[in-house]
Amino acid sequence: MTKHGYETGRLNLPFVGISTFGKRPYVEDWSKIQADVAVMGAPFDFGTQFRAGARFGPRAVREASTLFSFGHAGAYDHEDDATYLPESVRIVDIGDADIVHTDTEASHANIEAGVRAMLKAGALPVVIGGDHSVNIPCIRAFDDQEPIHILQIDAHLDFVDVRHGVRHGHGNPMRRAAEKGYVTGITALGIRNVSSTAKDGYDAAREMGDDILSVRQVRKLGTEGVLERLPKGARIYVTIDIDGFCPSIAPGTGTPSHGGFLYYEVLEILQGVAQNHDVVGIDLVEVAPDYDPSGGTQILAAQVLLNFLGFIFHAREQRAG
Repeated sequence: MTKHGYETGRLNLPFVGISTFGKRPYVEDWSKIQADVAVMGAPFDFGTQFRAGARFGPRAVREASTLFSFGHAGAYDHEDDATYLPESVRIVDIGDADIVHTDTEASHANIEAGVRAMLKAGALPVVIGGDHSVNIPCIRAFDDQEPIHILQIDAHLDFVDVRHGVRHGHGNPMRRAAEKGYVTGITALGIRNVSSTAKDGYDAAREMGDDILSVRQVRKLGTEGVLERLPKGARIYVTIDIDGFCPSIAPGTGTPSHGGFLYYEVLEILQGVAQNHDVVGIDLVEVAPDYDPSGGTQILAAQVLLNFLGFIFHAREQRAG
């Protein structure tokens, strides 16, 4: 009898070994990235305005991701009748960008250098934060790429221009992105209730091409209605703030906001985006594990990332085929 893929190689259970993302190979030399996906940590949280702790997000999400690292044969989904992330999809973990304590610009420059290295290698960059300000250097790294449209999943608009001299905090990233000529627009999902952005910020966001939908508006539109609002043929960069989810399932964040998304609401949108668009970059931010002793928030983050990557490469294979 032929041995199944799960029975070849080491068993390598989740609690064994070193916690790289998904227990995938570690590449220390950023000039030698050879992969379809490269994952980098950005353990920076100096941009926070309330509760810090997202600097420990990358480490926690990596450890949680080992839960989904069983076997060597990919992940079979019986609903989709598809095997996601088979061994043919090469994923590597390139470690963390170096963070210089109290120095935002130096830390952001190191994050940007990591994303540029991933793009130069032809790998899909996946950055795990850190607070949402890490999106700023991520988007800067796309200045020599084709234009991108940003899909933002978040409780907060993050469109503050400058407040008390701060331009690069976690309330500023979407404003900084909208200023880039190669960012064609932003679709913001989950924005709700009391926000860190004042009305003038919302007015500016709409004037600069931001399509803003609350959780309730997304639910009224449904998945297909939301997907129809994305520009056809756009190259999509996805930024996921974990506080876009309801704190009933994601309490481990510095700025929880009730009334957020549940798991499948986001997952189905991401699956549709993967099927309809070329996804060119991902960041997932604001996981602060110390606020969730259960560990559920980082498990959610890892599960969302791995499923989304599965959708992206399955859709690429179907389009190529």
